[in-house]
Amino acid sequence: MGDSREAKRVAARLQARSLELPYVGEVPLNLDLSRRDMLKIAGYGSLAAFLAACGSTSTTGGSITATGGNMSLGSYGSDPGSKAGVKAIVDAFTAANGGTKVKLNTVDHGTFQNQITSYLQGTPEDVFTWFSGHRMRFFADKGLATPIDDVWNAVKSNYTAGFEASIKGNDGHAYAVPTDYYPWAVFYRKDVWAAKNYTVPTNWDDFKKLCEQMKKDGLTPIAFADKDGWPAQGTFDILNLRMNGYDFHVNLLTGANGQKWTDPKVAQVFKKWSEITPYYSPGFKGLTWEQGADQLLRKQAGMYLLGLFVSDEFKASGKQADVDQLDFFAFPDVGSQYDAEKALDAPIDVYMVTKKSPTLSNDLGQAKAFMEFMAKGSTQVLYWKNAPGSIPTANDADTSQYPALTKKAVDIVSKAQKITQYFDRDSRPDYSGPNGMQGFLLRFLSNPTSDTTSLQKDMQSFWDSLPPE
Repeated sequence: MGDSREAKRVAARLQARSLELPYVGEVPLNLDLSRRDMLKIAGYGSLAAFLAACGSTSTTGGSITATGGNMSLGSYGSDPGSKAGVKAIVDAFTAANGGTKVKLNTVDHGTFQNQITSYLQGTPEDVFTWFSGHRMRFFADKGLATPIDDVWNAVKSNYTAGFEASIKGNDGHAYAVPTDYYPWAVFYRKDVWAAKNYTVPTNWDDFKKLCEQMKKDGLTPIAFADKDGWPAQGTFDILNLRMNGYDFHVNLLTGANGQKWTDPKVAQVFKKWSEITPYYSPGFKGLTWEQGADQLLRKQAGMYLLGLFVSDEFKASGKQADVDQLDFFAFPDVGSQYDAEKALDAPIDVYMVTKKSPTLSNDLGQAKAFMEFMAKGSTQVLYWKNAPGSIPTANDADTSQYPALTKKAVDIVSKAQKITQYFDRDSRPDYSGPNGMQGFLLRFLSNPTSDTTSLQKDMQSFWDSLPPE
């Protein structure tokens, strides 16, 4: 259209103001437009025609809507199920919002996670997939995320208080929309276990005996894959939670209350861990989590400690018969006073709005409309149908469609007295990343029966060297 640069400038001004101001019919009040702006609008015959030419957003009845326009989305959903789920959401949003065009940039999950800080400081997309909890607050505190209180106020009635707490920053503002969660547990195939007459272990000794029997039966007892660094953190989490308790764990991961990595209690976690490392997949350092899941899928491994998203790999096989055989049990008791808490990792995934996107000034309205769209149960179910390991968070999600595995996952989370987000979400990104804890755990796994004194000293030194948050 003629003079498009000027038109976009005015449209951006209108869009930004329209999110905060009341409307009378089509015309927003108190826009404080210049005489030149008014002449540009007059050239289109009306404000409505001008906005239609550029793409518009509005807030009516507490709901943000978008018509036309553009936005961009950065996603770490690189596995087939997540890719299909995000694509289904983008298509639905486009259809429901006047053809808003969404530029989708999907990056390998591990790469996205490891480069998130530089990504947000550079030229990120308008909206991005991320995690709730400490990692979300970290970037909010750094001024790398846009608060979305208006969006949250429009959708919060569709969430529990627990989910609301998970998306609030240290400044009290809302920074995300929670979309799904998944518990970590020990997964197995029912048909393999039935054929071998295995029973679910409820304590540590029985767990090790089962591993030994599986080894004799020609199986890899525990599928383990740590090419991306983060999977090993799930084992540390569950052992530390069960052996030392929730408070010790969260303080250790954040350095709160003077908790140190050199503590003898941490050494005991590594010692306990070393009792099961002989049962891990050979060559685990070069395996992705999907390859670990394939070992379970192909009946090569007996168990796999991972998040519910392991079911996505089963679904990707295209065989419902395989999906129907997947089951899980809670990590066995280790014989401590903290077993009764039944603590577990149950990470919450979220969508956030960046701060430094070069196009966000023009696209903020569309971005916020997309965030509100993500808060709908129907939207989250679209994703879940493609990635069944991700349980919708919205209250109005249709749970009647859930299979037994999903219902069991909901139940195990409801029974846990203590829930954590996951190591790389509960600790600082500069500590939990490849140069920090991921690397330290690989050093441990290279020689798990060694004295960990030196390793723990290095871990604490790394933590002490970090600048204040």
